[in-house]
Amino acid sequence: MVKTERPNGSSEQRDNGRQQVIGVIRHAGKIARIDIAQETGVSPATVTAITSDLIQANLIEEVAPTASKGDTRRGRPRVALKIRGAAHLIAGIKISNKSITITLVDFEGTTLSEHEAPMPKPKVSSAELVRLVCDTLKTATGEIGRTVQDLSGVGLGVAGIIDAPRGFVHWSPSLTDRNVELRAQLEDLIDLPFFIDNDANLVAKAEQLFGKGRNVSDFIVVTIEHGVGMGIVINDQVYRGTRGCGAEFGHTKVQLDGALCRCGQRGCLEAYVADYALLREADISSLAQERISSEKQLNALFEDAKAGNQTAQSIFHRAGRMFAMGLANIVNIFDPKLIILSGERMQFDYLYADEVLNSIKNSVVQVDVPPPEILIHKWGDLMWAKGAAAYAIEGVTENAVRQIASNA
Repeated sequence: MVKTERPNGSSEQRDNGRQQVIGVIRHAGKIARIDIAQETGVSPATVTAITSDLIQANLIEEVAPTASKGDTRRGRPRVALKIRGAAHLIAGIKISNKSITITLVDFEGTTLSEHEAPMPKPKVSSAELVRLVCDTLKTATGEIGRTVQDLSGVGLGVAGIIDAPRGFVHWSPSLTDRNVELRAQLEDLIDLPFFIDNDANLVAKAEQLFGKGRNVSDFIVVTIEHGVGMGIVINDQVYRGTRGCGAEFGHTKVQLDGALCRCGQRGCLEAYVADYALLREADISSLAQERISSEKQLNALFEDAKAGNQTAQSIFHRAGRMFAMGLANIVNIFDPKLIILSGERMQFDYLYADEVLNSIKNSVVQVDVPPPEILIHKWGDLMWAKGAAAYAIEGVTENAVRQIASNA
């Protein structure tokens, strides 16, 4: 959204101006000063002053001008600006029930390395998780000849109900304890800024910066893994709610006094759609196979359904109907331009089969315009970790811009 310049010399406004300019540069990749002025509505003189500050702080750099084909304009080619990748090293971490995944990126967001380590068990204490994060960061940075102290910030994605501004975890299926000051615990052990959020919000952030949500101001991401999550982007901003409890799509109710959810309540959508819900049905129907991993059990159940096993088919059909009901509710409440179905479970088409998508269309408010577009994006934990890194890049940028003001 274009912002116009206001004649106010406050420190906060100068910070906002710097944030705005560096955001435009990051989005464009490479851009000349005059184009920044045109895009932001800020005067060319102010853009020159701001970019000079950002260059001096080593956050951006000039790019040698190159004349493009067919450019017949007279004079010297315009010097472009870009984010200085070497300015900061940043880590993004995704915690799942089976692994901890880390991606290391530079300040431009370019991936430098990726590392994955197994979780010792699906649920750990917060103290165990903090030690695990510390140890895994040491290993990941060591693999590229760096240290944890070289990092400028760490983004961490955790499933559950997260108060992101506080770095506070109300509840997470990955933790044995509740109401955890997770950021404080991490920063007590590792002297770095940590940026913690619900993992589905970070998928939305990754889609916004790197994926199918680029240049879309309003969209919703629904993730299906061991649980069900949702990230909402409104006006280019991730919506979190006042308590960090917003967008808990998996815990919306689809049946009164229904199946037991891992959150402790009954009738949640997740209790019908998530991995553990499908395997619970398979166990009741004697389709579950002992002594193999849950992932292999799920694959076997899906193969049974494709082979014509009616019981297996009924499990997936019910999950699809419940999922369609939930998506229809999303459309009726938010009316988004785009819905992205994301995550490892997108390898199974029962959640986006034709009958599921048609059921959504039949359950939304009917008007004479096309319904929201629904896209499928299959990706694994490394991309979730990159979303966490993107969130950390934002936080590191804010800190760096504030540092410019304090040094002035």
